[in-house]
Amino acid sequence: MSDIAIVRCASCGATNRVPSEKLAQGLAAKCGRCKEPLPRAGATPLVVTDATFAAEVERSPVPVLVDAWAAWCGPCRMLAPVVDELAAELAGQVRVAKLDVDRNPATASRFDIRSIPTLLVIAGGREVDRIVGVQPKHAIRARLDKAVAATRGR
Repeated sequence: MSDIAIVRCASCGATNRVPSEKLAQGLAAKCGRCKEPLPRAGATPLVVTDATFAAEVERSPVPVLVDAWAAWCGPCRMLAPVVDELAAELAGQVRVAKLDVDRNPATASRFDIRSIPTLLVIAGGREVDRIVGVQPKHAIRARLDKAVAATRGR
């Protein structure tokens, strides 16, 4: 079974299942309901919750950058555009997810997140790196590149 991306249509709000291999071939996806073009799957961060974390992050075939954040956190808001840029640049190589620690305390506690923003790099179902605080984009990218290289070397 191929990896299926779930993409929400920006026009009508419908949820669409899109095969990842078709996106990797450069094919554009359209909404099944309104036929409008869908945003590129993986090009925007995926919102994960306590309920979806295992399926979306721990079982991901590619490394996942998890942005643990909260709405009231100023540094988190500063880092958000960098996380969005990384999601677009690394689509297909790295999945990017956002975890609101206030709304998902079980996962935040499980990973012992004590400061935010915290970026977790999860590969093969386990944490392989942790970045705490605001870091420059190039530093985050370098650490993600290491995780991608290690995953390919398996």
